[in-house]
Amino acid sequence: MSKDKVLELRNKIDFHNIPNHVAIIMDGNGRWAKKRFLPRTAGHQEGMKRVMDIVEVAKKLNIKYLSLYAFSTENWKRPQEEIDGLMKILVYYIRSELEKIHENNIRIQVMGDITKLPKTPKGEVEKAMEKTKNNSKMILNIGLNYGGRDEIIYGIKNILEDIKMGKIDEDDITTELFSKYIYTQNLPDPDLLIRPSGELRLSNFMLYQIAYTEFWFSDIYWPDFKEEYFYKAIIDYQKRNRRFGGI
Repeated sequence: MSKDKVLELRNKIDFHNIPNHVAIIMDGNGRWAKKRFLPRTAGHQEGMKRVMDIVEVAKKLNIKYLSLYAFSTENWKRPQEEIDGLMKILVYYIRSELEKIHENNIRIQVMGDITKLPKTPKGEVEKAMEKTKNNSKMILNIGLNYGGRDEIIYGIKNILEDIKMGKIDEDDITTELFSKYIYTQNLPDPDLLIRPSGELRLSNFMLYQIAYTEFWFSDIYWPDFKEEYFYKAIIDYQKRNRRFGGI
């Protein structure tokens, strides 16, 4: 798409109705690579470039929270060579982009059990979170070794521990309280969920948080998901009437 067409799309956005929290299931890297007779890691490398592009676009739109599904609890089932490649790409981009992210006042946080990550990527992720912890322009929330069902169990265990310690009573448990015991405790629920690649499922992503989230699906593989598609998702979102169970 030409720059003029992209700008035309951007100008259709109502900046008074920007979603506060956008979540993205970044899907299609492997199929993008296969279509081009490339190794799957090439798709992941190209997909990471899109991450940096979309973070920049989201920042310009003044989106406050951006959640990205990077590596699921089920992804450990993939070939070890692919897992190793993913971890190397993660480390490379944290090291190369962290300073820019920090300068742009973006905070990096992670949802998922990063204790299971290999030593080097785990260390780089922890450094990134520590370095950016006081930033306030946007929270970049990355799902690493994340699964929605696991997160719910994580929340239940945390609540049970506080009941055992006498900090809360079981009668205190509400949906609002439960939200404070899961990975996204400091985030509002997503307003918009984007999934490229043509798949029409959630793949165990943010199951508790998306009860009233608007969904937007696209056939475009993630490595080809450029800013114009992000704008299209926002424009479509702005046409919807969010009733949250009401009339």
